[in-house]
Amino acid sequence: MAPVPPGVRFLASFNRDQWYRAFTFALTFLLYTSFHLSRKPISIVKSELHKNCSHIMEVPTESGRQPRLHTDLDCSWKPFDRSNYKQLLGAMDYSFLCAYAIGMYLSGIIGERLPIRLYLTVGMLTSGLFTCLFGLGYIYDIHSLGFYVFVQVANGLVQTTGWPSVVTCIGNWFGKGRRGLIMGLWNSHTSVGNILGSLIAGYYVSSNWGMSFIVPGVIIAVMGVVCFFFLIEHPNDLKTASAQSSAPSNPKLHKSWNGVNGHKDLYLQCKPGAKAQSWDTELLLGQESIGVCVPVQQVVVVKSEAEPSPISFMGALRIPGVVEFSLCLLFAKLVSYTFLFWLPLYITKAAHLDAKKAGDLSTLFDVGGIVGGILAGVISDKMEKRATTCAVMLLLAAPTLYGFSMISQFGLGPTIGMLLVCGGLVNGPYSLITTAVSADLGTHKSLKGNARALSTVTAIIDGTGSVGAAVGPLLAGLLSAKGWDRVFYMLMTADFFALLLLLRLVMKELRSHRSRPGVAVEMKEH
Repeated sequence: MAPVPPGVRFLASFNRDQWYRAFTFALTFLLYTSFHLSRKPISIVKSELHKNCSHIMEVPTESGRQPRLHTDLDCSWKPFDRSNYKQLLGAMDYSFLCAYAIGMYLSGIIGERLPIRLYLTVGMLTSGLFTCLFGLGYIYDIHSLGFYVFVQVANGLVQTTGWPSVVTCIGNWFGKGRRGLIMGLWNSHTSVGNILGSLIAGYYVSSNWGMSFIVPGVIIAVMGVVCFFFLIEHPNDLKTASAQSSAPSNPKLHKSWNGVNGHKDLYLQCKPGAKAQSWDTELLLGQESIGVCVPVQQVVVVKSEAEPSPISFMGALRIPGVVEFSLCLLFAKLVSYTFLFWLPLYITKAAHLDAKKAGDLSTLFDVGGIVGGILAGVISDKMEKRATTCAVMLLLAAPTLYGFSMISQFGLGPTIGMLLVCGGLVNGPYSLITTAVSADLGTHKSLKGNARALSTVTAIIDGTGSVGAAVGPLLAGLLSAKGWDRVFYMLMTADFFALLLLLRLVMKELRSHRSRPGVAVEMKEH
């Protein structure tokens, strides 16, 4: 008999629960990848909405006169052909992100009261619709600023269904052991989505920028259908389904009628033995009964286990660390989303590249973000210090941002290196706070096992961070008109404030670490 191949032995070593856990990890990864994939095109298309085409073609004039060159307004897409185009583009970013920030506070509360699978499915389908609508503005030659702002606001609201849902789902499946590493790997979906969105949008941007939105819109809608058919919200859902399918039944004794809350059970009154002095009432669940049994009137069944009620907004704020990490994420996400929405345009202006090349080059920032998120998770797991890990990366990020603003003007090689480093240091804390920290706080010991708080806590932290995500690109649009140096000064200031907000938690972690050796010594002495 031939030996079993090593690959098959490896696959067989995983039990059923591990396979389902891996499946949920991969599915939620792909679901949120599609969210970011649909957000990225606007940053790629910006340089196409307003561009200088004077080097592309000449317009002939009346005979006897020299040909007239295009101005930078001739190739721009109205209404972004004006001199204040940066402010208009910034207003579109602000519309999306402001709606996202406001909607996020409500989304977590709503999400805890609805089935995650259905809630997420509806959000993804509607997000696909509005993403496609933006692209249809090119197909149908729409030049109304109000139309694009409306689409961005609507898309911002429906996209809030994504983050609380996937974090709650992944938090249900994975405990605290190695949570930083697992969620660091899982959170790379943000950067993977940005990279794929950049590549897809870059492929179409020069020929038909409408397809830069329509293709990602179709992708997120298709993933919404996949979510509906395959997402398992909690491991207990599998156990319940398994118990129901494997429950034995006795056709002779079991008779169904309309019960309460979907339960169809038969109650029989039985006298189990000669010693019994009275008739007992028991519910037959497919088991043989000893004695004489006669059917009696149906009895209402009431669950003895009460489900924990969803936590209130103020109750979530009282969890230790929620306020500090939320405000820290406000400034950290301000920096990250400023890069997300403005980096391709900055590279276009600083390195004098076209829209496609600038979009492709900007993906290196997200590659660095993948590495930074994983490193932040691994380090915080090993040190057991989430706040300290974030603080160190924020401290290193500020001077790195200044270096990037200087080095990016010296050629492609140095720009590539600084993009990778900046991506890691900027997205590392952002990734750690939105995943492992949110999951830790959502399952804090003060909640006494109430896992239903996870969605609300996640929404509060990410919603507060989204306020910074809305403000950052808007400020970048205003400040860049007076020079990109001011944008980078703003980003460095934001990193400094994020660091300050974590100092109390950092000191608490350091004091906790110092006190542990002393406790160990006392235990040995006793």
